[in-house]
Amino acid sequence: MYTLYILLCSDKSLYTGITNNLQNRLKKHKEGKGSKYVRARLPFMLIFTEEHADRSAAQKRELQIHGWTRAQKINNLNLDIKTAE
Repeated sequence: MYTLYILLCSDKSLYTGITNNLQNRLKKHKEGKGSKYVRARLPFMLIFTEEHADRSAAQKRELQIHGWTRAQKINNLNLDIKTAE
């Protein structure tokens, strides 16, 4: 099982990623050992998750979401950015 996740970073940007161990990945991000993008924008808040049966399905969905504008991400995924801020 893979999880697609979206983080709201301190600069209000959105980071989308996938993992097969969400808690471990979030821990790595918090320690600054995840991605360079998130490390430069700490702290963050987890605002969205979506489960997928396998890595391939999660990667396809991640690519789809990466192609969307910020507004499309907020609207298509019903992200409540104002509450998270």
